[in-house]
Amino acid sequence: MGSNRREFLRWLAAGGTGVALAGLLPGTAAAGTGTIVVLAQVTLIDGTGSAPRRDVSVVLVGDRIAWVGSGPVPETPGARVIDGRGKYLIPGLWDMHAHGADLEDIVPPLHLAHGVTGVREMWGYAENRATKGKIERGELLGPRVVLASGIVDGPVTLLAPPVLQVSTEAEARAAVRAEKAAGAELVKTYSYLAPDVVRAVADEARAQGLRFSGHWPYKLSHLEVSDLGQHSLEHFFGVSIHCSSRRDEILARLKSTPYDPAAPRDFFNLARRLEFESVTTYDRRVARAYFERLRCNGTWHSPTLTINRVVTQPAETHQRDPRLKYVPADVRESWAKGIERFAPKTPEDVALQERYYQETLRLVGVAHEAGVGLIGGTDCLNPYTFPGSGLHEELAFLVEAGLSPVRALKTVTGDAARFLGREGTSGTVAVGKEADLVLLDADPAADIRNVAKIDTVITRGRVLGKAERRRMLDAVEDAANRPTTTNARLHSLARRGCCC
Repeated sequence: MGSNRREFLRWLAAGGTGVALAGLLPGTAAAGTGTIVVLAQVTLIDGTGSAPRRDVSVVLVGDRIAWVGSGPVPETPGARVIDGRGKYLIPGLWDMHAHGADLEDIVPPLHLAHGVTGVREMWGYAENRATKGKIERGELLGPRVVLASGIVDGPVTLLAPPVLQVSTEAEARAAVRAEKAAGAELVKTYSYLAPDVVRAVADEARAQGLRFSGHWPYKLSHLEVSDLGQHSLEHFFGVSIHCSSRRDEILARLKSTPYDPAAPRDFFNLARRLEFESVTTYDRRVARAYFERLRCNGTWHSPTLTINRVVTQPAETHQRDPRLKYVPADVRESWAKGIERFAPKTPEDVALQERYYQETLRLVGVAHEAGVGLIGGTDCLNPYTFPGSGLHEELAFLVEAGLSPVRALKTVTGDAARFLGREGTSGTVAVGKEADLVLLDADPAADIRNVAKIDTVITRGRVLGKAERRRMLDAVEDAANRPTTTNARLHSLARRGCCC
């Protein structure tokens, strides 16, 4: 591309960005194309995993990236020029396990203000389908939303409505078809599904052109659901068991233990205890075979280290978090009650859960080294798991697990787009891609925590500078302090105090 201005203009006139650019010349505007924005002389971390590139400029036309290059920028009279000297440009971030999009005054602006320009919403229901529609029509400023189905679980469940409880293969197939018709982009499966029902979900999802992702269904192994095509396993549940020399013994015990409708949490508590115990029986050979099977099948892990860290810490750890001012009082109350169920309370519990969490971090690093796909997500709005800023924590945890900062960023940019089948339009900074970008004041490749030092967020080509982002956060704080009651589903999410 170089700096040849005539070539650049000819490319624009030909519609090179994949949008209607015919006739667009510097200093003019074509109907529907929006404005031209130049991000000049940035250090680019492009989402591919490549090393940072210095002195790169990026030209946006409307909601697309039109030009990426080094050296002089093609002349674009009338363009908005953002001086990127000393700054770092990354793709917009994806939170690949999020909840609560329908809390519209709180969650969407928190995501955007912190550079999260896309989310995989992992509990689909009518309200957040409506929110997604508003965002796509331009009626509400928010991140792009990839929407899961309602959560599909068995007749015994830990969840409150609107969980889709299915007992038979026919019910499972009907649920998948209904959710596809309602707009689901993937099927979300949960923990207490029977093996034959999981197989029916997998088969029907395939027939409907959908993937399925979700929890480890306890009556099948990770290997079995991976063979069935499960696209991602959420929360790293059961990984320590599947890397244990006692794997077969533990899985056999879980398969032979019935769910108790009168005390559904008993089984969950048993599985967690067996996970905590399994960290002392790690077997390198078993782990290598396990991760290789997942890699070959294309099953990814979504570790959600943010929520996993929350539930392995004492409850008082979180009660003075300054971000609580952005959370409605009724949700804060639900969080406080929910976390009490899982937070360790005695020194022995603290030590046990800390050992488990540290082993989880180590195994995330092992999975990465084995070539298993990883996607970063937070599980907001579970207790003390904050929309937007929570993803900055997730990145820091991934680095702690052994990923380089650039590779951790890739899990929520280029890899997220590839997982979603959006690599042609999203996830990296390249010509023709969506203009979802974050400009940082400091180098995230040197310290991943610098991802929180945001100068500018660009979402669908719209520029959100520091002043506008500050106004957004102030508005969220005002909304959080209004006397209102939020969606009952969010209370259910918060009260459980566990991953979903």
